[in-house]
Amino acid sequence: MNPGTVDLGPAYASCRRVNARYGRTFFLATTLLRPEQRPAVHALYAFARWADEIVDAAGVADRAGELDRLERLLDEEPSNPVLHALADTTRRYDIDRSLFAEFLASMRMDLSVTEYADLGALGVYMRGSAEVIGLQMLPVLGTVVPREEAEPYAARLGTAFQLTNFLRDVGEDLDRGRVYLPLDVLTAHGVDRELLQWCRLRKRANDRVQRALDDLVAHSHAMYQSAEPGIGMLSAASRPCVRVAYTLYRDILGLVGCEVLWRRVAVPNSRRLAVAVPGAAQALIARVMTR
Repeated sequence: MNPGTVDLGPAYASCRRVNARYGRTFFLATTLLRPEQRPAVHALYAFARWADEIVDAAGVADRAGELDRLERLLDEEPSNPVLHALADTTRRYDIDRSLFAEFLASMRMDLSVTEYADLGALGVYMRGSAEVIGLQMLPVLGTVVPREEAEPYAARLGTAFQLTNFLRDVGEDLDRGRVYLPLDVLTAHGVDRELLQWCRLRKRANDRVQRALDDLVAHSHAMYQSAEPGIGMLSAASRPCVRVAYTLYRDILGLVGCEVLWRRVAVPNSRRLAVAVPGAAQALIARVMTR
């Protein structure tokens, strides 16, 4: 990936707009990064969003072919703003090229795999769809320890974020024909795809579904807890951003109930501000102290 001599300002601005439109909580957290870090994060987000939209595009006849084309474009002269920005970010921060291949491999799984037997099977998918996102971000965020020491925590945090998304988006994923909640957990509580669909269509709660969700919320909380030590391994300037994202995504778990099957839950703006404002103050202090 070679960014060439293109003016990167418009390319990064395009990625920023994608992040602002589709990743509100994540975008809010990125505003706490140093200005020079933000464009790289926007570029990584915009690329991931591009692949995700290919997977979910009902009108695309050959989604596998489009993902293959997208992967080939990573090795060619950048041909659009997102690829220009991504090429520059990858070069500037020396991000491992194989992480993008792993990500796209998981995106291809979404074209044929519609459910996962257990957390182990889901973990195979999340290696590419979540863990590598944390690993891509790590060089941009910077660390105060050897990077390899922080990598397991970055991977776990990526997984925690994705598990939260799976719980929040159960209903939307059902409409796409996918169930990311592990079948063994659902079965243990007497839940199957048909019951989930019944709740969604009728907007009715169900005790068995609630108990299954509670189990997965508890598992997700444990994942956040295991990832938290990694925040202290980041550069001081990056910690407030990641702490805000960590807190707000974890807060979503407190909103997860049967209603996620028929509506999208969100952390209230008042809570977002209550978390973001102190985070902004901490970010400012970190910038002053590390000049």
